[in-house]
Amino acid sequence: MKFVTSLLNRRAFVALAAASMLAGAMHSAPASAADVTIPIIVKDTTSFYWQIVLAGARKAGKDLGVNVPELGAQAETDVNGQISILENAVAGNPAAVVIAPTEAKALGKPIDEAATKVKVIGIDSSAESKAFTSFLTTDNVQGGRVAADGLAAAIAAANGGKVEGKVALITALPGAGSLEQRAQGFKEQLKAKYPGLELVADKYADGQATTGLNIATDLITANPDLKGIFASNLIMAQGVGQAIAENNLAGKVGLIGFDSDEKLIKFLNDGVISGLVVQDPYRMGYDGIKTALAASKGEKVEANVDTGANLVTKANMKEPKIDALLNPKLK
Repeated sequence: MKFVTSLLNRRAFVALAAASMLAGAMHSAPASAADVTIPIIVKDTTSFYWQIVLAGARKAGKDLGVNVPELGAQAETDVNGQISILENAVAGNPAAVVIAPTEAKALGKPIDEAATKVKVIGIDSSAESKAFTSFLTTDNVQGGRVAADGLAAAIAAANGGKVEGKVALITALPGAGSLEQRAQGFKEQLKAKYPGLELVADKYADGQATTGLNIATDLITANPDLKGIFASNLIMAQGVGQAIAENNLAGKVGLIGFDSDEKLIKFLNDGVISGLVVQDPYRMGYDGIKTALAASKGEKVEANVDTGANLVTKANMKEPKIDALLNPKLK
């Protein structure tokens, strides 16, 4: 009887051990892609530019079988709002986080803290942090140089080939990494290549198109011989374009904007805007999620990826490559 009891006990122990090993294996097995969550946090969910970024991220989520919450504040000026969104996203224990920081200094520490818990992939704009696993962005310094070249060409076309006169720079917000880099590239290129162009104004706005309109109107009034303006993001280009249109200066004052939407494309067609430096926000969103998934699996990813920038003019806007950038698929 003792033998039978001992045998039964041994069998029960073996069965229990096997069940325990199976449970442990199931617990430690890697999650499938469908179980993976990677939030993307943009600067402003209402802007057309950021909607394109989100569309790229959404498509990546579908292609890769990843859950991609689309997060962001209602305005690029809401820095504290983005910090709270980042903290809440990390608290949800995602596989990784993709973020476009609104303001370089303010987001530095929050990104450092987030990166102690998850992989953080940066897109579009820099932050004062070395904790990014990978960073995907336009080379914004080069984008500023492209803008300077485009403005010089527009001024030459309107002035018998002469590249000379007064120009201005209007930046949407102070402290945004991507915008500061564009301004840097623009000013460096003016100094290096276009000594005949004099930068008479270097203005900051508050992120609102109306403010861009007012600043441009004041510049035009104070400088009736102004030859060109670089408006370094979409919102500023909208406001400055409106000022050019209202003052009947299309073709007389060159305007280079950054990024595109329906309003800016119409301005380009109408000759109000001379050119647009267009990024590839769809690629930023798509590749941001793709890179984040790879990083979450421990795969090696590139530390820095240049997603490119192109000067769009009325002459080249119908080319297939350019048309795809101007008319991305949002669904």
